[in-house]
Order: sequence, then structure tokens, then C-alpha cells
Amino acid sequence: MSELTQYAILFALAVGIVGLVLSLYALARAIGRNKPEPGKDVPATAGQLSRDPVWVRYHARYYGYALLFLAFDMEMAFMYPWAVVYRQEGLVALLDMGVFLAILFLGLLYGWSQGALRRQ
Repeated sequence: MSELTQYAILFALAVGIVGLVLSLYALARAIGRNKPEPGKDVPATAGQLSRDPVWVRYHARYYGYALLFLAFDMEMAFMYPWAVVYRQEGLVALLDMGVFLAILFLGLLYGWSQGALRRQ
């Protein structure tokens, strides 16, 4: 199979996915009920109206937790394919993963120094 054929298949799949999503959206809009009510646009928690504005609910310290989670989540996402090809690549793959883990460790140290791991 040539590269052009592979790109054509990839493009056809992308167009098919976009077409499926748009058709499902159109179908939902066509057969779904749209009942405008004034209470739908009001932020509520547990059935009661919220007294606080929506944008101040979450403290900024949660962004540090989210960034650390993403860093270690990406670590696992990259370690699985690395483990699959480790035997073929050998020492080069081991050194590459060592550099990758060192960079993640530096991110962990930075988060620790900024207090992202402190329990509050």
C-alpha cells in the first residue's frame, strides 16, 4: 500500500467521523425537545441556587494538582509504547526514557518547591 493510499484512507476516515458527528448533532437537534426555561441558565448546586459567582469556586492551587496529574499521566502514556519497543532499541531507548523521567522529576521538584504537594 503506497503512502498516498494510506493518506487517502486516513482522510476518508476523518471526513467520515466529522460527518457522523455532524449528522448525530443534526438528528439530536431535529428530534430533541427544546423547552426554554429561565431556570436552566442559572448555576445551581444540589438543587439550590448558588450565592457565589461561578468563576470563584475553585482555588488556584488546584491548577498545580492538575498539572502534576497531567505530567504523570503523560508519563504512563509514553512508557507503554516505550516498553513495547525497548528490546528492539536497546540502550538508546533506555537513555531516552531516562532523560524523559529526569525532566518529569524536575517538574515534580518544581511543584514540590511551589507547594503543590502540601496538604491544605
